[in-house]
Amino acid sequence: MYAPGWREAPPPDVAAPFSDGAVTTAADTTLLRGQLHRELRRRSLPTQADEDDVERLLLAFEELTSNGLRHGAPPVSVSVSQGNSGWLIAVSDGATERTPTPAVDRDPAHGGLGPYLVARLSAAYGWCTGTGRKEVWACVRTAAAA
Repeated sequence: MYAPGWREAPPPDVAAPFSDGAVTTAADTTLLRGQLHRELRRRSLPTQADEDDVERLLLAFEELTSNGLRHGAPPVSVSVSQGNSGWLIAVSDGATERTPTPAVDRDPAHGGLGPYLVARLSAAYGWCTGTGRKEVWACVRTAAAA
């Protein structure tokens, strides 16, 4: 069972990723988050995007990527694509048999709240499997588009 609204579904079609990389450690997640932030400052943002939208994207990026490391299987990779009204984050790993599962009736200190947080930050989200990979994805829209 996943957080309310999470379902098995492929991500929407978007342009090629502008940011992607392999993740093997928590330090890689931090490094890629910093690279993503710098790339976002360098490029044109979606229409009416502001710094709050960028922060929501970075938080969702970090949650999905760290969950891929913690609960997935190597290799773990992450990509971010940009559309007119926001971004698509996609994290893939080799644990096709492990579907994402949130914390239910347990102490939040033990984790498992990431799926709920990503659901709150995103306009659409889901996961799918294929060709020996699982992909967990989220569409983070700008506040103006949402």
